[in-house]
Amino acid sequence: MTNSVSVQSESFDLAAEYRQFGADDAGIGAVVAFVGRVRDLNLDRNVVALSLEHYPGMTEKALQRIADEAAIRWPLNAVRVVHRVGDLKPTDDIVLVLTASPHRKDAYEANQFIMDYLKTRAPFWKKEHGVDGEARWVDARDSDYSALERWEHALKTNWGIVDHD
Repeated sequence: MTNSVSVQSESFDLAAEYRQFGADDAGIGAVVAFVGRVRDLNLDRNVVALSLEHYPGMTEKALQRIADEAAIRWPLNAVRVVHRVGDLKPTDDIVLVLTASPHRKDAYEANQFIMDYLKTRAPFWKKEHGVDGEARWVDARDSDYSALERWEHALKTNWGIVDHD
């Protein structure tokens, strides 16, 4: 099982990441890719920039733990997570999650699980900069926590696993 994470300020190349991802693994039957982008409208506020801060070392460990959790719950051949930090503008790519498995259902579910956990458990601090010149820190939304609760309920009922975070 290949499992890697990166936190970086530079943009990523989706095509290059895909070409390298599980390239020599003939057991992969499905690859699911999610690319998140910075959008310009967030909760009725025109956003002109987004700044992401993190704690180097701690963030990578947290991302690795999330990817490892997905690999425990689904039969995955590979996981790749790339998350950007620094100053980003609308239309910039911010996150990439690649999951590979022999079967598509597992690759899809693991990808969604990773994204839901990234939104709520990854130690990033986000600040939106509006057209009005004001900046404000952004927290995870209620819908992000609802998605997380759904996974935690499923994990407890289907696998008897309790989240230790």
